[in-house]
Amino acid sequence: MSQNPDMQAPADENIPTGEFGLIEWIRRRSASLPKVRLGIGDDAAEIDLSADSGSILVATDMLIEGRHFTLDSATPRQVGYKAMGVNLSDIAAMAGKPIAAFVSVALPRSHGIEIARELYLGLEDSAREHQVAIAGGDTNSWHGPLVCSVTIVGEPTPPRAVTRRGAKPGDHIFVTGPLGGSLRGRHLSPVPRIKEAQSIHRLMSIHAMIDISDGLTADLGHILEESGGLGAILDADSIPIHADAIFESARDGRTSLEHALGDGEDFELCFTVDPADSKRLRSESIEGFKPIPIGVIRPEPGIALGSADGSIRDITPKGFDHFQAK
Repeated sequence: MSQNPDMQAPADENIPTGEFGLIEWIRRRSASLPKVRLGIGDDAAEIDLSADSGSILVATDMLIEGRHFTLDSATPRQVGYKAMGVNLSDIAAMAGKPIAAFVSVALPRSHGIEIARELYLGLEDSAREHQVAIAGGDTNSWHGPLVCSVTIVGEPTPPRAVTRRGAKPGDHIFVTGPLGGSLRGRHLSPVPRIKEAQSIHRLMSIHAMIDISDGLTADLGHILEESGGLGAILDADSIPIHADAIFESARDGRTSLEHALGDGEDFELCFTVDPADSKRLRSESIEGFKPIPIGVIRPEPGIALGSADGSIRDITPKGFDHFQAK
């Protein structure tokens, strides 16, 4: 039997170090098929259905006890709420509408049923808030920690799904809320910016968008790379800093700005629009919501930080990496 040439994987090569290097290695080896409009490399995949049905968005994420949470500091209900929320945030990053969730869990042998009941209540809390049905999944148990994987199916909203790939030189960069210090507890109660993304998407062309899960500079870096190797200049005085980041700064000696730029798990959105739409966003409130401008896209690669005194310095993107974090 002959093999479809589109399904043949490229020749093997050395696996780069780090989480994102591994993802890129998998991405290069993954088959490209006509039905997969958008595959690995964005917040969600976009799959074509029939000509009459359009396409669907699919996002999946997994939380592991000991890495993303501990049951000493979080309840199973909080874990369930977070597990649903982080996936809904991925659909928000595409300006999509979530429809259904599929949940797979590996429960610890000890108190597994009790944990499962509370976990489900948290999943249900978040799903209900965003009118999402929990439509299926799988349950297992083992002599290991709690693992919860959620897959969300959604649909693009007109005129198209927003990806990370469309930023252009001269675009203005916005975020949807304050950043930094989420590990103080805010990471357990993400607020997916679904309605905000859809509202902006209806009014103007969002060129590129991502949710801030790994850290502002790391996630903005994904937009820059996917958009053809662009760069950005951020205004240090415009970065919205959460009160949690200020608290963490007093505790660990890192500046609150450093926390805002690199902590991650804020689950706000970072997006770019052209200057004309930027002016509109700055002057108008969209259904009571006003995103915050933080910088500009430039053609030269790399991220720089501008200060009030007019100085500009290059910075290294920082954020969470599963293979490098302790």
